[in-house]
Amino acid sequence: MSYVEVPGAKVPIRMWADPATVEGGAMQQLQNVSTLPWIKGLAVMPDVHYGKGATVGSVIAMHGAVCPAAVGVDIGCGMSAVKTSLTANDLPGDLSRLRSKIEQAIPVGRGMHDSPVDPGRLHGFPTAGWDDFWKRFDGIAEAVKFRQERATKQIGTLGSGNHFIEFCLDETNSVWLMLHSGSRNIGKELADFHIGQAQKLPHNQGLVDRDLAVFISDTPQMAAYRNDLFWAQEYAKYNRSIMMGLFQDVVRKEFKKVKVAFEPVISCHHNYVSEERYDGMDLLVTRKGAIRAGSGEFGIIPGSMGTGSYIVKGLGNEKSFNSASHGAGRKMSRTAAKKRFSTKDLADQTQGVECRKDSGVVDEIPGAYKSIEKVIDQQRDLVEVVAKLKQVICVKG
Repeated sequence: MSYVEVPGAKVPIRMWADPATVEGGAMQQLQNVSTLPWIKGLAVMPDVHYGKGATVGSVIAMHGAVCPAAVGVDIGCGMSAVKTSLTANDLPGDLSRLRSKIEQAIPVGRGMHDSPVDPGRLHGFPTAGWDDFWKRFDGIAEAVKFRQERATKQIGTLGSGNHFIEFCLDETNSVWLMLHSGSRNIGKELADFHIGQAQKLPHNQGLVDRDLAVFISDTPQMAAYRNDLFWAQEYAKYNRSIMMGLFQDVVRKEFKKVKVAFEPVISCHHNYVSEERYDGMDLLVTRKGAIRAGSGEFGIIPGSMGTGSYIVKGLGNEKSFNSASHGAGRKMSRTAAKKRFSTKDLADQTQGVECRKDSGVVDEIPGAYKSIEKVIDQQRDLVEVVAKLKQVICVKG
């Protein structure tokens, strides 16, 4: 489908979704965002659903302002994937050992490494800017500096919720490694601090929703947020890079007889801010549950833990600010999913996938998510499909 335009207060809301299928709370959030004085455009992806701060699956383009709650607390959350030389024929019949080895190598949930991972021991890790990155920690908000030790030990860890590590097969039976994570606790601490700072500023007192408090260009508060935001986005990228390095090490060891080769890693943020230019104007583009899909750019759009995912290539559609969806998108809240589904439902819906099937992950059941196939179909003018993947192992926190 192409987009549908819904009237908004200051800009039209371009929707790659049927407005009739979007819950009222999410539509109200979108209308609220469209009232912001600094807004220059608002695009809505087919995985749209109600979110904290701003609607998940929205792309908010503003001039001279950024809304920290719209970016969210998992700054820089995103995906990484890599195609390997392995095929389905190389895999053992029982995948539980492989899953266990991944869980041993990469802490999940609230876990962290006993000591910081040395990226120099990981094959092909880009260590060039590593020391400089950590030196810049001295420049972030004083309020979160006490978290430095935790931040060094959590880099290269998964987290919980909808984050995952997967072993997948594409339609030619090639094996892919894929993972989804962000900036862990340090990103959340930075986000919470700056959201609180923004809400105190005088220019934000008359907003329709206090979660839409913004920082404005050429102010010390904006300079401080941008500094911390871009550092956290980099932390998230390094976090995924280290996890992918650890994941590849596991695979090398477990399949040492076949000498596994890896193609270049595809990586993309889907909760972040980017400086981009549209119609001759420099804008701050916030993708809240959306990926960049510039012409020829690779992206990853995952489904749920039992359905599969897509590797895509962007078509560079400026109407969406060169964006596409970040996943299938939830169709019910975590609380609703826990009430609606049982562990038996989870086992049924994840049949054939080596994964957790206990009550702790029922809120991540495929039935709580929209159809990934339909979501992909609704954005054929934003991306083209490069590969369709189906997971055979899914690790969750």
